[in-house]
Amino acid sequence: MLTATNIGTLITCSPDVGNGRPMIAGTRTSVSRVVVLYKQGANAEEITRRISHLNLAQVYAALAYYHANRDQIENELAQAEAEYWSLATLHSQKDKKEDE
Repeated sequence: MLTATNIGTLITCSPDVGNGRPMIAGTRTSVSRVVVLYKQGANAEEITRRISHLNLAQVYAALAYYHANRDQIENELAQAEAEYWSLATLHSQKDKKEDE
């Protein structure tokens, strides 16, 4: 007899892993990482090729979580982008000072 997987177990949030961000259970892969590829136009099969340790059920669970919690994930992505640009600006300023 086959055992069914409770899809609610495929995504986890823990302050000990990924700073509390939603993660694919049993991995160190965030839902946001899957969503970035999805927003770049990759379908679920392509995402599993790019992140080869994930299976289709995990990718679809991440995408379902995103669609059910879009505001939360979009906020995470916006924060990550703002942090990236802040660090890029600091790095650029540091380079300019070293060139002087």
